[in-house]
Amino acid sequence: MKAFPIPVVALGPGTQIEDETLDYLPMPRDMNTYRPPVLPEPEELAGLDQARSALEQVLALLERGGQGGAPGHIPLGLMAAKDFALVNQVLGEGEASAVVQLGTDGLEVRVQEAVFAGVWRLMTYRSGELVGDAIEVGPVPSLFATTAAQDVWSLDEMPVWTGALPPNVQNAPMLIEEIRDYVSRWQVGQLPQVVNLTLLPVTQEDIGFLDHHLGTGRVLMLSRGYGNCRISNTRMRNCWRVVYYNSMDRVILNTVEVVDMPEVAMAAPEDLRDSFERLNDVMAYLEAA
Repeated sequence: MKAFPIPVVALGPGTQIEDETLDYLPMPRDMNTYRPPVLPEPEELAGLDQARSALEQVLALLERGGQGGAPGHIPLGLMAAKDFALVNQVLGEGEASAVVQLGTDGLEVRVQEAVFAGVWRLMTYRSGELVGDAIEVGPVPSLFATTAAQDVWSLDEMPVWTGALPPNVQNAPMLIEEIRDYVSRWQVGQLPQVVNLTLLPVTQEDIGFLDHHLGTGRVLMLSRGYGNCRISNTRMRNCWRVVYYNSMDRVILNTVEVVDMPEVAMAAPEDLRDSFERLNDVMAYLEAA
């Protein structure tokens, strides 16, 4: 006789053991919202012209971006410590961050979005030592797209499978062919093609097999809102892995997106306009001081 999949229990008064403690599910964490930066006292702002100049350039680029203009790049270069401190204090840390591996010599760019959506801090490190610092204003750092394009496999680099599939791999080969077809036909300007793995009958081995044959690129982004969203490029052109987690770090949506850049990674034009208004208020305070 096969084992019964559901345990048989007696029902009725006195048959259930009651726990004297209440076991609640963990409460969700708060959603991140904009909080104005805490600024120095007016007397502490004297002489910080380098910081003011950099922030004025950010403001101008936000205004341009909100009107559909091209992204802009502001190298910070050599700046006095107090000016750097003010820039850091004004920009703060928003809900999106990323790491882009640039080479085998330990070169990487650590990206942090400011509290102003569409304002990105790009700090370049070599073997843990800071070697470059810049601000980029735009929907998403341009480095993401250029690195993803460089990561694309040539035809002879793509992994292929022959013979029997690994144990418990069932539907991954069909999905890989479907995704490769989407990639071959997708054009800039089209709506994204989304494969929702959460709704499909796939095993953990299927997902591992799929990820192996899509490849893993060098861009890894984490967006923290109400829960987290992890975005990474594959080695297929315009193909991204986008995985959503709830506030308790459980996967709630696991997708493959065929698009030039996932929408969840980008700041919208209205975000840039909001950021312009908020930074404009900060600059008014700095000018008054």
